[in-house]
Amino acid sequence: MTEILFYHLQHQPLERVLPTLVERSLERGWQAAIQAASEERLAALDDQLWTYSDESFLPHGTDREPDAASQPVVLTLKDTNPNGASIRFLVEGADLPSDASGYARICVLFDGTDQDALLRAREQWKQAKEAGHTIAYWQQDESGRWNKKA
Repeated sequence: MTEILFYHLQHQPLERVLPTLVERSLERGWQAAIQAASEERLAALDDQLWTYSDESFLPHGTDREPDAASQPVVLTLKDTNPNGASIRFLVEGADLPSDASGYARICVLFDGTDQDALLRAREQWKQAKEAGHTIAYWQQDESGRWNKKA
């Protein structure tokens, strides 16, 4: 079964956490897909992945581009896997993919200061657990380090 990790963001925003997780995935040799729930978030992530660091950037594209299949990271609003990603990042409450078993890992990143985001993450946790996936819950401490809570 797919490993589904829930990341409870409390002390750092998505824009700071996501690039680090994507970099680690690429270091493993994995292709990545990032799914948002709105055009606005998708456009913001597209811009941010090019400029998040003065020293580097994350090569990526959107699923609307003709070369999406060859991109190491693809941004999408859809439940598709255009680049054959091994890992999928879900942000902004994006739904778990209908074929979660097609991934080695799925990461659900949610804002711990947003009550709606917390409720959505709880629903996804139950859904993943009922489907029999291996699940884990990670929470940030004050210094931004991740602690496994469940």
